[in-house]
Amino acid sequence: MQDAPAAPVTQRKPRASAEGARYGVLRRLAPSLKHDMVVNLQAISMMAEVLGVRLERTPNIPAEFQDNIAKLNRLAREAVRNCIKVATWIEPGEDEAVRLADGVDECVALLVNNFSFRGFTIDKELPDTDFRVWRAQIRCLLAAALICLTDAAQVPSDIRIRAEIVNGAAELSVHVVPQAGDLDAQPFEPAYRSLEWSDLQSLADAEGVTLVRGLEHVAMSLPRAVATAPLRIAPV
Repeated sequence: MQDAPAAPVTQRKPRASAEGARYGVLRRLAPSLKHDMVVNLQAISMMAEVLGVRLERTPNIPAEFQDNIAKLNRLAREAVRNCIKVATWIEPGEDEAVRLADGVDECVALLVNNFSFRGFTIDKELPDTDFRVWRAQIRCLLAAALICLTDAAQVPSDIRIRAEIVNGAAELSVHVVPQAGDLDAQPFEPAYRSLEWSDLQSLADAEGVTLVRGLEHVAMSLPRAVATAPLRIAPV
């Protein structure tokens, strides 16, 4: 009796499968990475606090020395907060909303130095509104759009980010306009690979966001962030 033929196995594209696995591993590693980022700084902060208490009990300690210990403690605490803030790019908070303008600013602040080195300038025109969007959503899609458009650009360009609130949604657009004059682009090789339009579309589909694109522009419609998780009492 012959064995029944095996069911066909659906093959995934190797690169897509590997990239998905890498992202999954990175997300699983995120808590450990965050711990390793801050553990030494937290130890420095604790030591500075202990030294500060001892100095307060010790007579004739120069004020400048006490000020330096206080500054060390403050810098360590700020470094811890910044490390945790950076780690949220890897492991975003659940149901975390952000003002539209603040979400745009976070993406621009992260990428502006790289873009400046490559000859790109960034101009923003954002409404003064308390309209809030999902932080993970705007970070993912706006950062991807900016990288995708600049990867495709052949010459130094002006990046124009515009936003407006239309029918209860944030209409966000990014245009790349080549700069006037005979300018040469800086040689650039991405650390991993260039982002393609298919990458951006896949991200938009996963987020349920409508995306419109052209050769030198991208437009997206981001929904208002409405909290669905139960309210939590902030620690005292």
